[in-house]
Amino acid sequence: MEGDLRRIPLSRRSHVTGFQSLPTGVTEHERALERDFVTLASFMDAGAVITAQPVTIRFEHEGRQRRYTPDFRVIWSDGRTDIVEIKYRADLRARWHRLRPAFAAARGWARSNGTRFRIATERGIRGPHLEAAKRLLPLRSAPVDAVLAEQAMRYARVRSINVGQLVDVLPAPREASRHACRPLSRFCTPLGSIACSLVCQTCPPRSATGCA
Repeated sequence: MEGDLRRIPLSRRSHVTGFQSLPTGVTEHERALERDFVTLASFMDAGAVITAQPVTIRFEHEGRQRRYTPDFRVIWSDGRTDIVEIKYRADLRARWHRLRPAFAAARGWARSNGTRFRIATERGIRGPHLEAAKRLLPLRSAPVDAVLAEQAMRYARVRSINVGQLVDVLPAPREASRHACRPLSRFCTPLGSIACSLVCQTCPPRSATGCA
């Protein structure tokens, strides 16, 4: 099994539908779910380096040479690296028997190269954290009222409250309150909430879609 780490064009099965400018560079995406993953990952870690289709893994299956290109490589600011495949749960169910050998090869390649192979589905990507990311990411570079931000932090520590509710209760105009809530982004959950480890090669198809 081999992996080609040279920069390659996006796969021919699809086409680039958009780009996202991140603090660490520009990342391409092909589908809406991929776009949402990039948004969420950059929200969770502003220092993350996200590269689209970073490697082509070559492997043999049933006597035939095959290739597989995962969607992203994410190098987190703490030094961890994840190779990530983005799939809708319905696609995993429908195509699991065909996808499983490629995913198993990717898991082996990742282990040999000191990284992790992960699968992320809409169940983990789309939710409250993504909605918070969409609201707060545009404010990341905006100035913050330190006093109002401290009030927001105090509210968040003592109450069960989401960002939208917090914006409503702060004693300031809505736009200023949104800016003040920006520091709360550091309380986001880690990647484990949006991506699941590759399931055992012998697990049935349904298990592949059990991402949290």
